[in-house]
Amino acid sequence: MPDEPQLITDPAQAARLLRRATYASVATASLLIAGKLVAALLTGSISVLASLVDSMMDIAASIINLLAVHYSLQPPDRDHRFGHGKAEPLAGLVQAAFIAGSAVFLILNAVDRLLHPKPLTDEWVGVGVLLFAIVATLALLAFQHHVIRRTQSTAIRADALHYATDLLTNGATIVALGLTMLGWPLTDPVFAIGIALYIVYSASQIGYESIQLLMDHELPPEVHSRIKTIARAHPQVRGIHELRTRRSGQTYFVQMHLMLDDQMPLIEAHRVADETEAAILAAFPNADVLIHEDPASEPPPPPLPV
Repeated sequence: MPDEPQLITDPAQAARLLRRATYASVATASLLIAGKLVAALLTGSISVLASLVDSMMDIAASIINLLAVHYSLQPPDRDHRFGHGKAEPLAGLVQAAFIAGSAVFLILNAVDRLLHPKPLTDEWVGVGVLLFAIVATLALLAFQHHVIRRTQSTAIRADALHYATDLLTNGATIVALGLTMLGWPLTDPVFAIGIALYIVYSASQIGYESIQLLMDHELPPEVHSRIKTIARAHPQVRGIHELRTRRSGQTYFVQMHLMLDDQMPLIEAHRVADETEAAILAAFPNADVLIHEDPASEPPPPPLPV
C-alpha cells in the first residue's frame, strides 16, 4: 500500500501546488458549463438546469479561490504583519454564500416546474453530457484531494466540496432523466429539490469551517501535542503553559510560556528559548513561533474552559 503523502512545509512548493489546483478547477468548470448549457437548452430539463447552475456557481467560486489563494500567498507587509492567509477562509465564506444562493434558485425553479410540468426532449444528449461531466469531475477531485493532503488548504477543500456535490448532482440528474423517459415526469423537479437541499448542507459545512478559521481555532490536537512534546524535550525546560496556536493560510502561529530555573541568567534563558523555537521550526518550517520565558516558581494561570 503506498505511503500517505506528507504535509508540505516548504511555502514555495505549497504555493505551486495551490496555484495548479485553482487553474485546474477553473478549466474544468468552464468545460462543464459549456456542455451542460447545450444539454439544458436541448432537453428543457430542470434537473440539467440545476446541474448547470451548480457548475456556474463552481466557476464563480473557483475564480474567487484563484484570487484568494494568490493573495493569501503574498508575504507579510507593513500593513499586514501576520501575512494574508485569512484570505482563504474569507473565500470559503463567500463560496458558502454562493452555494446557498444557487440552492434557493434551484428550489424556486423546481417548484415552478412541479406546478407547471413541461415535456422533455433529447434526454440522451443530457445523459451523455452528464456522464462526461462525472468523469471530468472525478479526475479533478483526485487532484484536489492530493493537494488538500499536502497543503491542508481551506480554500481548496471548499472548492473540492463543490465538485463533490457536482457528482451527486450529475448522478441524480441522470436518474431523473432516466425515470422521465420511463414515464415519470415529476421526478425531474423532485430530484432538483433534493439536489438543492444537499447543496444547502454543503454550504453550511464550508461556512462553519471558514468561520472557525477566521475565529483562530486551535490547530489539530496531534499538532498541539507534538509542539508540547518538542518544547518539553529541552533539558532546561521545567514545563510549559499558555500554549496558543492558530492557522492563517499556510502559516502556523505558535505562542507559549517556558518555565525555567529562577536563577537562570537572561542571556541563558534567551538561548533556551531560541533552541526550543529552532526545534519547533525543524518540525514545522511554516510556523511563526513566539516564546515568553517565566520563572519556574511562578504558578501558571488556571486552564481555559473547554
